[in-house]
Amino acid sequence: MKVSPPLRSRREFLGAATKAVSPFEVHVPEAALDDLKKRLANTRWPNKEPVADWSQGVPLAKAQSLVEYWRTRYDWRRVERSLNALPQFRTQLDGLGVHFIHVRSKHPDALPIVITHGWPGSIIEFLQVIAPLVDPTAHGGKPDDAFHVIIPSLPGFGFSDKPTEPGWRLPRIAKAWGVLMQRLGYTRYVAQGGDWGAGVTSWMAKQQLEGLAAIHLNLPILFPPPPAPPGGYTAAEQAALAQLGKFASDGSAYAAIQGTRPQTLGYGLTDSPAGQGMWIYEKFKEWTDNQGNPEDALKLDAMLDDISLYWFTGTAASSARLYFESIQKDFVRMPLDIPVGVSIFKGDMFTPPKVWGERTYSKLFYWNEVPKGGHFAAFEQPELFVAELRKCFAQQR
Repeated sequence: MKVSPPLRSRREFLGAATKAVSPFEVHVPEAALDDLKKRLANTRWPNKEPVADWSQGVPLAKAQSLVEYWRTRYDWRRVERSLNALPQFRTQLDGLGVHFIHVRSKHPDALPIVITHGWPGSIIEFLQVIAPLVDPTAHGGKPDDAFHVIIPSLPGFGFSDKPTEPGWRLPRIAKAWGVLMQRLGYTRYVAQGGDWGAGVTSWMAKQQLEGLAAIHLNLPILFPPPPAPPGGYTAAEQAALAQLGKFASDGSAYAAIQGTRPQTLGYGLTDSPAGQGMWIYEKFKEWTDNQGNPEDALKLDAMLDDISLYWFTGTAASSARLYFESIQKDFVRMPLDIPVGVSIFKGDMFTPPKVWGERTYSKLFYWNEVPKGGHFAAFEQPELFVAELRKCFAQQR
């Protein structure tokens, strides 16, 4: 299936999905690659920032360096080959075409797992963890560690369709994922997610979808459960509250814009690859476990793989609309009554304490604090991410 340039219609872009599970391949036309290079070459730059750090956003020199590399050295066909080496499909769920990767393990007792990404992530985050999860014996594990892996693209992201009507909130996506797992023939499975993926996965648990045995979160949606403890908050709780305060005052503007004016934002990001690139590149700096530069945590090519996916699919506005739909209504602390496992990657921008998990999840069966890695756990630390899933779900097989 051909993928057309971003300015053509979405139906032409992907083809109409049906309830059949149809094989899918990615091929961005050469004209779209040429268009990207021309736009990058014609970037209009703002003046240099009057500060010596990232406090006002991506520094001009870093932005120009990334754009030059993207224009002259980056190879989209490489990631395209990686994607097309995997079994990819599209199917219609609740009237919307959804793209997903589905890799079955050779081990017959493998545990099915549906893994959901967030923003500004994508299926690209998980490319390095698929093989170790599916084929553990070739990657330092045991047959008992095997998973069948399903990785969907959220509605409005990647090669899934863009919703054309309101209502694609987290609970609706969660129900759609339940239908997907049933359609694939899985009667017992687990789910995993971080960022928006944590929201979808938590709603799957809240709805107690048929067949869902347990979940794992690497960014649990945990806030101080009311009321405040009589003796005040512990040091760990105070540190987490400070993180939330810093995010509210210095890190949440993107969410306010995407949650209130996604359409207006989309014009600039859809028209300018430099704009789209910096909108995401800054988050790689802010949310990864780095020493001052995003390249400390992720290779430039890896970041551009993700950025390029947003660019070629023209999903700046449609991905931002998930904030408009759900950030205030659905991305909330919710008590859950099915087994929950949590991995806290200590370089994340928010690291809630275990006591909040204990007071929120009645069947919290796994909690571990991982010393390395940040918000994009599988992307930054694939080996540690795989180890966490193996350890967590060993108790649920």
